[in-house]
Amino acid sequence: MTWESYGSFVLFAAVLVVVPGPDFAVVTKNALSAGRRSGVWASLGVTTSNAVQGAVAAVGLGALIVASQPLFTAIRWAGVAYLGFLGVQALRSAWRGRYAVPGDANTDSGRRLALTGWRQGFLSNITNPKVLIFYLAVLPQFLPAAATVWEILPLALTHALLGLAYLLLLVVGLHQARRVLVRRAVRRGLDAVTGVVLLGFGARLARDQG
Repeated sequence: MTWESYGSFVLFAAVLVVVPGPDFAVVTKNALSAGRRSGVWASLGVTTSNAVQGAVAAVGLGALIVASQPLFTAIRWAGVAYLGFLGVQALRSAWRGRYAVPGDANTDSGRRLALTGWRQGFLSNITNPKVLIFYLAVLPQFLPAAATVWEILPLALTHALLGLAYLLLLVVGLHQARRVLVRRAVRRGLDAVTGVVLLGFGARLARDQG
């Protein structure tokens, strides 16, 4: 792999990561509902999953998962169910309209929110088979034939880190705007929109036959 090929991949991946998807919605949900710390941990959860799926693709297991239709379908429907669960949570929050002011507390509650954020980011990404397909279909286009694991893995990790940088910028932006966003009417509206978007992503994943 040449530096020119690597640079082309970085540009391509940077464009892809800014396209809103389930990761964007999940991180936004956590940043709005529980504050900056939860948003950061949700971003780290997404990145952890991206790294895992990239490694799986690099060592050749990704192709086996995609080729195993029952397993691939099970992962897809797990993703549909989880996005639906998060969407319903957001809509229920909008309906109730009861909000605490987001904070970055160092209490057990704060740690629990951080863990919840990480878990939601990780699970929403790991159950999205489109991520694995991306690594299997796109990475070889920037690599020589019969590329080794050590050539594939850096591209996968680069994509994961670009995604992390973008999601962290999103969290910072939401945090800077929190004076407006913490208003009850605004929060209810954002939760409603986020819930509908998550359900929409789940429905689209359900329609996708892989």
